[in-house]
Amino acid sequence: MSHPLLQTDVGRVASTGRMAFSVVVPMYNEEENARRTLSQLLDAGALLNLPFELVPVNDGSRDRTQQVLEEMAREDARIRPVTYARNRGRGRALREGFRAARGKIVCTIDADLSYAPEYVAAMVTLLTEHPDLDYVVGSPYMDGGGTEGVPAHRLWVSRLGNRILSFAMGCGIHTVTGVLRAYRREVLSSLDLESDGKELHPEIIAKAHAAGFVGLEMPAVLKTRTRGHSKFKLRATAASHLVFSLHERPMLLFGLVGLLLMGTGVGIGGFLAFEWFQRSLNPSRPLMTLFPLLFVGGLQIMLFGFLGSQLVHLRRELYRLRRKVAGPVHPEDEHA
Repeated sequence: MSHPLLQTDVGRVASTGRMAFSVVVPMYNEEENARRTLSQLLDAGALLNLPFELVPVNDGSRDRTQQVLEEMAREDARIRPVTYARNRGRGRALREGFRAARGKIVCTIDADLSYAPEYVAAMVTLLTEHPDLDYVVGSPYMDGGGTEGVPAHRLWVSRLGNRILSFAMGCGIHTVTGVLRAYRREVLSSLDLESDGKELHPEIIAKAHAAGFVGLEMPAVLKTRTRGHSKFKLRATAASHLVFSLHERPMLLFGLVGLLLMGTGVGIGGFLAFEWFQRSLNPSRPLMTLFPLLFVGGLQIMLFGFLGSQLVHLRRELYRLRRKVAGPVHPEDEHA
């Protein structure tokens, strides 16, 4: 399936002479995909007539991924691998790749090319031609996007998780967990990124949105991998989505639990009031104690949620303030 964005006139983007963009590719046991993936990314990057580099990150692979990357680096100087011995997760791999990347724009994409490599050229073109944009997110869940061959259970969990996350963050983005993205250097340099796992994807969106960076969601088609083994874990993915949602909107948990307890307390209170009017109320009944405990306990839990929400609001304000104080960051300054 092709998409109009893949037909962008990328030839209009002229060379600047500096490292225009970097493509960070996290890899774990991708021996079967590494050479094919990097070769296709080189071809896609060349469409832009801009100086670029590929930064594959070997996240402690146990197969021959590292050897393949070293061979390709000797063949093409545009390939600059990053490697370390112990597997630490996709988030850590991406953060290491961000540190090593020298481009003014930093793109990320999966090692199995579940997204077409031409999307990299489309994202770089969008950021180059629209200086008001700070980052681009590839999305299969927005209008114009789609999926091909993705297992139904994985698709259901991903769609539901992204809806919950988007609501919790209030960012309006349909796909906040995807890896297909492009950022201006300023975005990544302004954020304190911490996650080592796949939680890094929503973490970046949440912090970038809080800091006031402007993002654009680009329709993309997600395909199932054809080589190697999928790293998708249903239980871990669902749990991470839920935890991050509660982190961004504490009232989702505290508010619902508090309302449930208060509602139960009010119901018991109403029943006791009915018995009182019927002159059949026994003051020693356990419900007399349970009623105030549930109501007051629910109220306290809701107050905890309110406090958590205020802390989230304060954290977002601090991100905005930090961005204003720090000002723009240029890649040539970072890598001087």
